[in-house]
Amino acid sequence: MGGMELTWYGRTCIRLRGKDAVVVNDPYPSIVGPTGRGITGDVITFSHPDDAPHPKKATNLSRDGGTAIPSSLESAFVLDGPGEYEVRDVLLTGVRTYRDGARGAERGRQTAFVTELDGIHTIHLGDIGHELTEEKLADIGRVEVACVPIGGALSATKAAALVAQLDPKIVVPMTVCEDDAECEEALRTFLHEMGAEPAVQPRLSVTPSSLPPETTTVLLEPRGRV
Repeated sequence: MGGMELTWYGRTCIRLRGKDAVVVNDPYPSIVGPTGRGITGDVITFSHPDDAPHPKKATNLSRDGGTAIPSSLESAFVLDGPGEYEVRDVLLTGVRTYRDGARGAERGRQTAFVTELDGIHTIHLGDIGHELTEEKLADIGRVEVACVPIGGALSATKAAALVAQLDPKIVVPMTVCEDDAECEEALRTFLHEMGAEPAVQPRLSVTPSSLPPETTTVLLEPRGRV
């Protein structure tokens, strides 16, 4: 089983395992617990500070201080802002985005991360709340896999429009709402917009040669839910 392996842990927590490194996006203690449920990784990215800080016995992030790092990931290299980075031969690009359609005025700023692993460019859109400008699309560049939040500030229709802008080969929806019923409704609308009713699978393995010719939606089961 070659290729990059993508696993979803619920909300916006995604783990990308390449042959040389593991990148974990948004491993908030509120999703994976203070011990990280055994998630390990070389690099972790946070799109925004944790909405539910866990102060107890946790090591805070160096910069924003608003996010505790799960203990299983304390040795990982942490990125939580825009810029171009190379860590353990992995190229990561953080792009300034917002959690609303008002340049962060309502819900704050955030960072979307593009990770290049095993020849696959994956964008983790975090909790984005808007479509992208030409300039942002140029910063992002080509992506093969897009992890898109569903049920947050971004309507399902806008989420589909954002996917069309990015034109990835694979879309991984991440349901982010508090309310399961609301999330199901948003996901249904999104899948309808995407014209797909995919089967749910435990994880995604992808290589440059196995990419589908057309944009394909892949529904993953969240690892974190017991």
